Amino acid sequence: MKTKSIQQILPPPAPHMVGDGFRVHNFFPGGYDMGLARMSPFFMLDYNSKVDFPGTDSPRGVGVHPHRGFETVTIAYHGKVAHHDSAGNSGVIGEGEVQWMTAASGILHKEYHEKEYAKKGGLFQMVQLWVNLPAKDKMSKPKYQGITKDQMGKYEIPNNGGVVEVIAGEFDGVKGPAYTFTPLHMYNVRIKKGATLTFNLPENFNTGILVVEGKAKVNNEEADTDHFVLFKNDGETITLEALEDSILLVLSGEPINEPIAPYGPFVMNTKQELIQAYEDFNTGKFGHLED
Repeated sequence: MKTKSIQQILPPPAPHMVGDGFRVHNFFPGGYDMGLARMSPFFMLDYNSKVDFPGTDSPRGVGVHPHRGFETVTIAYHGKVAHHDSAGNSGVIGEGEVQWMTAASGILHKEYHEKEYAKKGGLFQMVQLWVNLPAKDKMSKPKYQGITKDQMGKYEIPNNGGVVEVIAGEFDGVKGPAYTFTPLHMYNVRIKKGATLTFNLPENFNTGILVVEGKAKVNNEEADTDHFVLFKNDGETITLEALEDSILLVLSGEPINEPIAPYGPFVMNTKQELIQAYEDFNTGKFGHLED
């Protein structure tokens, strides 16, 4: 099989605040001008690199806001986040856990640092992805998947080299628990210094790797902490070599070849659908959620 070439290794863009609880580097679509569909079905990657928050009695976060047309996926590496939505779902995710919310036809949502974590403060590190939905599923019913570390698929890297935690899709026959609307793979590769791993992903899938911790050689090119490796769609094989104990978030998905019309908290296919989304939100069709 042919190696999947690296197009670029991108350093983290300048951070900005989302609400008062998330200090993020936006790799796409805004951080680098790579086009709205370059990483489709992944529409947005906000990465909260490691930051220490001081303790507070008033939890930091993002107040009530709407979403329609896509899914939000939050992956926790340090710290804890509490989530509530207008469909009645709520939960807390901590280190190694995932919150996968399908906004679809429309939902109100809020996310805050979990109360006890907020009081103590401490290290905080998260990833939030927006995963686009195909037109036929954009108006489906909202839902929520809370995924613990124990529920993830586990592939043991040979020679005690670490583990691949499969969140969605599959890795060498090991399946992840997340339900997805289009084919995609999402894994945390927790690989020990000196270990190597070779795997294959479909040539036509848009693929990237975020270095969450440590440093690794990716197809013989060095990728440092907090950098994003963007691949060309020209091969299948990726080889990793850990230069330090490392965590690598692998994202790979089949592109959704449909028009993308994003605005604010909505990702639709047409301008008319965006207008309708705002109308539905303003007339209370997304339900109710206390701030």
